[in-house]
Amino acid sequence: MTEYPTPHQSAAGPPAALPAESAIPHARARAATAADGSGVREPGRPGPEGAAAEAGTQAAEHTRRGGDRLRFVGAATRRIARGVDLDETVLGLCRVTVPAFADAILVYLREPLPVGDERPVGEVRLRLRRTDRLPDFALDGGAEPPVPTADGRLPLLSGATQHPSGGASELVAVPSGGPLAEVLRGVRPVFGDSPAGEAALPELLGAERDMPAGFRSILAPLRGRRRVIGAAVFLRRPERAAFENDDLLVAAQLATHTALGVDKAVLYGREAYIADELQRTMLPDNLPQPTGVQLASRYLPAAESARVGGDWYDAIPLPGSRVALVVGDVMGHSMTSAAIMGQLRTTAQTLAGLDLPPQEVLHHLDEQAQRLGQDRMATCLYAVYDPVAHRMVIANAGHPPPVMLHRGGRAEVLRIPAGAPIGVGGVDFQAVELDAPAGATLLLYTDGLVESRHRDVWTGIEQLREKLTETARLTRPGSPPPLEPLCDEVLEILGPGDRDDDIALLAARFDGIAPSDVAYWYLDPRAQTAGQARRLARRALARWDLEELSDSVELLVSEVVTNAVRYAERPITLRLLRTDTLRCEVGDDVPQLPRLRQARVTDEGGRGLYLVNRLARRWGATRLSTGKVVWFELALPGREQRPAERDG
Repeated sequence: MTEYPTPHQSAAGPPAALPAESAIPHARARAATAADGSGVREPGRPGPEGAAAEAGTQAAEHTRRGGDRLRFVGAATRRIARGVDLDETVLGLCRVTVPAFADAILVYLREPLPVGDERPVGEVRLRLRRTDRLPDFALDGGAEPPVPTADGRLPLLSGATQHPSGGASELVAVPSGGPLAEVLRGVRPVFGDSPAGEAALPELLGAERDMPAGFRSILAPLRGRRRVIGAAVFLRRPERAAFENDDLLVAAQLATHTALGVDKAVLYGREAYIADELQRTMLPDNLPQPTGVQLASRYLPAAESARVGGDWYDAIPLPGSRVALVVGDVMGHSMTSAAIMGQLRTTAQTLAGLDLPPQEVLHHLDEQAQRLGQDRMATCLYAVYDPVAHRMVIANAGHPPPVMLHRGGRAEVLRIPAGAPIGVGGVDFQAVELDAPAGATLLLYTDGLVESRHRDVWTGIEQLREKLTETARLTRPGSPPPLEPLCDEVLEILGPGDRDDDIALLAARFDGIAPSDVAYWYLDPRAQTAGQARRLARRALARWDLEELSDSVELLVSEVVTNAVRYAERPITLRLLRTDTLRCEVGDDVPQLPRLRQARVTDEGGRGLYLVNRLARRWGATRLSTGKVVWFELALPGREQRPAERDG
């Protein structure tokens, strides 16, 4: 390390030393020259040296200074290359430049920055990304430290030499045929006092801001992937040695590696954005709010460097106010894993729409994984909750078992046959039916929550169970803990170094639907069935004090039941559910779904669904394994009525 080139001369005698040493050896060169010209001779040394000796000394000094430059460039490029994001790369350039190579630096970057192989069109605009300089108080002990600007930057120039308006232009438009465009189009840096530099610098810094007298500068274009991405201006004070021709090579190296770092940071930022968008679109934006169950979820990536993974969760409303709860994990943390996860999640949603049993859903997912290619392995747990029966059916494909927190505070690991992972092929999946009491909470999760390099999966599951029990004790006895804070508490079992895998968590609080809010009938498909259905619906509404809805419900029930009786061969079902809405469901054994159409004037039918669509708050039709269900909902009296909405 070397001293600063020109320390301020003190009145007391020798020059005052600067607080740091420069990596570029101008100070040593000047000191060596002064020593050679002092006239002091060593004892026993002959008289004045000849021309040959002087030339040899200069050559040795030039070689030494060239070696110092190479070492500086090597250290500088390593520091710049360490940057991952854009700010870190630009900061690295400033830190290695000031004060080792220059007293101040301005870094301009194109706005917007091109990404990858993009070929930007239109006017080139440069924005001042960062300015750094050696403060006055580092050169003169009597000066006061400058006040940083709002964004933490120091003013570019100091004292009387600083323009009153402060700094350089923040945003610069570069005309295509101007001097600045010509310099940026080139590859090599130029001196500020060269013809090209004298014409380009005012255009970059602003015409009203003249370069202070005596300041030396280098203007270096930043070029990446054969296009302009910015510019850097290196400045030296008058008391420091002027830039030399070799310094242009140093500036070129700094500019080249900075441009490469900026390109890398922009590409990394775009990749991270794509990864975030891919992960976001692969997971549900908002969980549904089905009747009789509350839902909450969490997703955590494995790390900032691995934002995309194969974990997913889902909640899918099913006919009969049921809901399918799904959580799965595809091996890996790459774009490929996320793409496979998206395909499996879409397949699971399609299979759920067919109302297949959980074991059949896993069987078809296994076949889909094999069609996607070899080694497409995943684990999955699929559960169907029925709030009317207060029961659930669960099937597992190699996934960690769920944990149920009962209302009394007891946490239980459910015993479910593990099964083989999806993608193995040729295996059978089993489903079990369990009680789902009101007030209980079911937690579905991926192995990243309970398994890491510091603990095995069963140790993690036991820690999860203990955490749930501990959290339940903090709430009022007999009252389940709030669902959202419960998810946050569960994630606290993760210790330092436990984030080896991404984590998906789905929590379901079973509220259920009380038997007193359900009316259910089997009706034979006869001509008199529509009238019978109207009478039964009227009695149920009278029992629930909902006579205000009698006219609408009787009309809609009559239309839907009439359509079912027309084609059904087996008894049809009629069910009324009173929750936050009044829901009516009519099931039959005909798989064809009804479609809304505009009936012609001469048609005798085709107007039933038109009435349903006009009068109902929502309606829909869902195919079952044994037929279909047509349902509609009406707002309860006193609640806000929303426009009719078609929901398939």
